[in-house]
Amino acid sequence: MKKERNLKFAGGKWYIDFRFKGKRIRQFGGYTKDQARNTLAKLRIGKIDEQLGFKRPDQGEAVPFAKFAEDFIELYAKQNKRSWKRDEFSLNSLKAFFKGETLRSIGPEKIERYKAMRKAEVSPATVNLELACLKTVFNKAVEWGRTENNPAAKIKKFKLSNAREKILNGEEARRLIDCAPPALRPILIIALKTGMRRGEILALTWPAVNFIKSFILIENSKSGKARKVPMSPAVREVLKALPRVSDFIFYNPETKTHIKSVTTAFETARGKAELSGLRFHDLRHTFATWYIENGGDIVALSKILGHASIQMTLRYCNPTEEGMLRAVRNMDGILDPSGQKADTPSETVMEFRPVTILEIAN
Repeated sequence: MKKERNLKFAGGKWYIDFRFKGKRIRQFGGYTKDQARNTLAKLRIGKIDEQLGFKRPDQGEAVPFAKFAEDFIELYAKQNKRSWKRDEFSLNSLKAFFKGETLRSIGPEKIERYKAMRKAEVSPATVNLELACLKTVFNKAVEWGRTENNPAAKIKKFKLSNAREKILNGEEARRLIDCAPPALRPILIIALKTGMRRGEILALTWPAVNFIKSFILIENSKSGKARKVPMSPAVREVLKALPRVSDFIFYNPETKTHIKSVTTAFETARGKAELSGLRFHDLRHTFATWYIENGGDIVALSKILGHASIQMTLRYCNPTEEGMLRAVRNMDGILDPSGQKADTPSETVMEFRPVTILEIAN
């Protein structure tokens, strides 16, 4: 058997001893001969890579996560994915959370913290999409030699259930608004009366609001397309009552930009209103349901919400028992020339009515 001159045993440990380009390299190799062999092989491969001009990731500069995210979009996503806008949207949230972090400083624990934070703001399905994007980003970072491992590889996604979204009725919506701190109330009213996303509301600017034509222009939407959102009288009054101290409507004087999160305030209001399980995103579903139940057209709703397809909009429409009963009862007038509801004793059927704009605003 050939003697392995590069491996030496001393004091219960194995050491490696070899020369590369005239330089002698000696170091601890392991507690077993197999461990020492593996250490020797890795060192030799590393030295050969250096000789060929391949720098090991752990010898390079720390790569900022935000910078690599931009490279990922430009060099990979835009070139290979039709859904690159979805990745760009996911990375906007990820970059905000991992601000100042490098690829190497992001570990599984920090990613789990991101999961927990986002779950309180958006649906589990949205969080799963963002986690999938993060995994792909790190896979590319490893492939391109920017880092050594993927900390998101073993992060589990949320299990999605078929449970219905929480749709508020008028009384619940008023209770939520009443229990909210003053600064949060206009944000809740806008969400309930426009169906806009939380991020879209917080990033609103005064130039985007057209009081003459009663619409709000959303330029940077999730779909990547600009859209106009009609304003109800309630939304107009809420916006007109807000002070103008910056181009941003919901301005944070400390950061000199718009408010980034209302999670704590929303959770406080939700708890006081006894609306367990309610998410901010459910306000968007509530708007869609109210819109359809009050005679709105689903095609128009799809444009208001900024969906790419009617199929997506259908997921947001969750008819309530009250709404379905009201719609069926209203059909009685078709066969009854007098306009009276046939065979509907008023004392036995609960009367349901649409939620009005002013009721929610007040």
